[in-house]
Amino acid sequence: MAADPVRYAVVGVGYISQSSMLPAFRQVTANSRLAALVSGDARKREVLAKRYRVPIAVGYGGYDRLLRSGEIDAVYIGLPNTMHRRFAERAARRGIHVLCDKPLAMTEADCRAMISACNRARVKLMIAYRLHFNTAHLEAIKLVRSGKLGEVRFFSSIFGMNVKEGNIRTRRATGGGTLFDIGVYCINAARYLFDEQPVEAVSLTASKTDDARFAEIEEMASALLRFPGERLAQFTCSFGSASASELEVVGTKGSLRISRAFDYKGELRWLQNIGGKSKEKRFAPSDQFAPELLYFSDCILKDEAAEPDGFAGWADVRVVNAIYKAAKTRRAVRIEPVQPQQRPSPQQQKIKRRPVKEPRLTKVQVPEQEE
Repeated sequence: MAADPVRYAVVGVGYISQSSMLPAFRQVTANSRLAALVSGDARKREVLAKRYRVPIAVGYGGYDRLLRSGEIDAVYIGLPNTMHRRFAERAARRGIHVLCDKPLAMTEADCRAMISACNRARVKLMIAYRLHFNTAHLEAIKLVRSGKLGEVRFFSSIFGMNVKEGNIRTRRATGGGTLFDIGVYCINAARYLFDEQPVEAVSLTASKTDDARFAEIEEMASALLRFPGERLAQFTCSFGSASASELEVVGTKGSLRISRAFDYKGELRWLQNIGGKSKEKRFAPSDQFAPELLYFSDCILKDEAAEPDGFAGWADVRVVNAIYKAAKTRRAVRIEPVQPQQRPSPQQQKIKRRPVKEPRLTKVQVPEQEE
């Protein structure tokens, strides 16, 4: 007999949960079911529970009771960054599996605590890096590992958007900031394309303008990382620019550029140049959230290790904090790398679902300004 689907509670129904994660549940009925919502806003709970036919909707005060109820098997934590640890630990103590939005947490100590809590409880912990299930990125990993680009020497990336005033991404108290919010994508991509961990945060140049939006955080940051073999990765991320999302990896024999590299809507494009011969490849739009759910549920049902795991999240947070330390001390900072237990596999690209139309949003602000 087929196993019962994994029953999820979505904890936090802000923009990413409403625009992408909740609609994704309609495409994962083979092994996953949306069983509960947790939100501090009664109106959101009422509207979204009705729209998605969710039988249980509670406030944050009812979270522990929900965890004890026997009605859920896993949580997706879509809360502000500073809240990830305490909601993950509470779930783990009750034997509930944890799929957590990025970054895993704000500090190494919080990351280690989350990993330890899940290990003690023998529950799965996975960080929701959607690009680990995206064909353009998984094919890029395959290309690099094939040796066709030669020895990979450097990585370069940009990721920018024009954030609306008052958006949670700009609030220091909730873990906002360019590096934790979007810079972490660039760091993660460099790590899996080099198939190594950085050994040094060489520098950070941060830019802060008079714009009231950036009273608490930097508006823009450029970082440089050193990897084993004297390889370099540099990236720039911004909350005050037009939309930009590109990466390039360059080896001794060729290069690969991915356009719209970090977007979760629309088409991604490759521009490959090997031995002076250029080749363009287009990757059709797809749902980047449903594959996460399908894969994580499969890991739970088959008792298999999840990728990207808590160690992968910890690895990125260590790098972010080392970069900030380099800026503060104005000196390069040594990074003692942790080795993730799992790495992205080309097999993960086989989990595909069609793109979904963004639903009507309830009491939530679209994060970006219109261009």
